[in-house]
Amino acid sequence: MKILKASKERTKEDRSALRKTVGDIIENVIENGDAALLEYNHRFDGCDRASLRISKEEIEAAYKEVPEEDIEDIKKAAANIKAFAQAQRKTMMELKDFSPAKGIMLGHRIIPVDSCCCYVPGGGYPLYSTALMLGIPAKAAGVKRVTACSPVIKGTEHIHPKTLVAMDIAGIDEIYAVGGAQAIAAFSYGTDQIQPVNLIVGPGNSFVSEAKRQCYGKVGIDFVAGPSEVLVIADSNADPDIVAADLLAQSEHDKEAKGIVVTTDEGFGQAVIKAVEEQLEQLDTREIALRSWADFGEVLLADDLEEAIAYANSYAPEHLEVNVAETQLEQTVGALHNYGSLFIGGNTAEVFGDYASGTNHTLPTLGAARYTGGVWVGTFLKTCTYQSMSPQAMMDIAPLVSNLARGEGLIGHARAAEIRMEKNKK
Repeated sequence: MKILKASKERTKEDRSALRKTVGDIIENVIENGDAALLEYNHRFDGCDRASLRISKEEIEAAYKEVPEEDIEDIKKAAANIKAFAQAQRKTMMELKDFSPAKGIMLGHRIIPVDSCCCYVPGGGYPLYSTALMLGIPAKAAGVKRVTACSPVIKGTEHIHPKTLVAMDIAGIDEIYAVGGAQAIAAFSYGTDQIQPVNLIVGPGNSFVSEAKRQCYGKVGIDFVAGPSEVLVIADSNADPDIVAADLLAQSEHDKEAKGIVVTTDEGFGQAVIKAVEEQLEQLDTREIALRSWADFGEVLLADDLEEAIAYANSYAPEHLEVNVAETQLEQTVGALHNYGSLFIGGNTAEVFGDYASGTNHTLPTLGAARYTGGVWVGTFLKTCTYQSMSPQAMMDIAPLVSNLARGEGLIGHARAAEIRMEKNKK
């Protein structure tokens, strides 16, 4: 594969300092609870509010600060996300009365977790769309207690009003003004003001991701996410201006974001590079996007679509766009199997999935799509099995279980089967 534009390699930075810093934050929250949260809010965000939970009055005030047309847009996006989440939920069905042998009845139930926390970032941008992407599928799954948290606007005591409105529209039950690793610790271990949850979902910076990693086990998580990324498979039929715009949409996330094009046409690849450079000049977020594209943007020339597909499956990107000739589209899509979310055809921008089409934008990065998908209604559900047996079925299976258990040297296991046989014969 020929490289038309190279990216620099991500260095394996020493993460020991990050691990220690986050570990110290978690231990502080465990030991000092709300006092630690209030101190971190003051230190990191200049926030001195005493009550972390957002009141009903604050939510009502937020609606008054957000233009009506923006509220309507959020509601329209929410409707699509909710419809898709509800449709997904219907595909997850209980299994009843399965019998592998006479008298043995097996099955499974689909059970929502009791509680969850939706972490909504609030750093460089008010990412209120994430509130919809997390809260709506949790509600569609049937989670009884859906909480959310987000950092305040720096120097204030308030979460961004659009974020609050989106959280409310998503149906979130409890909202807290706290962010960072300390928020993950609080919802994992609990404080006086914040009761712990069963599951934490949502993206965040390196501190949030590391805190999720360290708290996993005490609490469930969706996955540990890294910088955002998009990979575009394109041939000469694609529009270089459109592909360039999609790359820059990804690049403006942060300076670590990555945009990749794998094309079968060298002229198209060069045209994309030129289009990116031209569009950067008009982009308000040029400083971030330029650094991201310069450092991590990549344009590769594949010998054919087969090689492009193999590269995409190996890379396992967060977002994968397929922009090839109609005659090649079905075959290409069918051969792809490692991605967080797939965007098919030139009409289907990745940003549509980010905001309003209905699929979720909280997706695996850094190759994690090799083994997991993104957040969806099933993230909040457990598949739990059950079984029951008739007396005769017990008598039929107990000797088999006794033999297997004694073969492993687990005599207590064997006796648990054998005593039932003995009592049943009396």
